Amino acid sequence: MSADTNTNSEAESAIARQLDEFHQAAANADFDAYFGRFSKDGVFIGTDASERWSVEDFKQYVKPYFSQGKGWTYVPRDRTIVVHDGVAWFDELLDNEAYGECRGSGVLVREGGQWKIAQYNLHFPVPNDLAKQITQMIRKSRKK
Repeated sequence: MSADTNTNSEAESAIARQLDEFHQAAANADFDAYFGRFSKDGVFIGTDASERWSVEDFKQYVKPYFSQGKGWTYVPRDRTIVVHDGVAWFDELLDNEAYGECRGSGVLVREGGQWKIAQYNLHFPVPNDLAKQITQMIRKSRKK
């Protein structure tokens, strides 16, 4: 095993821990722990086309929920992490009680000696055989 492989393996483990702690903080409605995982210029992209939040904007959205102890639980599985030149990207399947199977993907960067989430993208994977039907439903709902 080369030094690069060891370094990437260590980075992948640290990133996996960071993502696991990110999801746990959301489930626990732990505002500081959750937002402590983002880079200073981080972005959260939600499931709605209008949802592209800077960390500061996302804090304003999340705060009322977390302050009431209302978080959200996404259980990660089937995660892939790639590390290259101090940047990492990932994708993961997530299980959620309300939405079923979801997918998270994003980018992490080194900041202050730690891996931080620069972008997190949450979305719903759509089976190919349902894609036309689902996209037609979305188009129809936007015309209202």
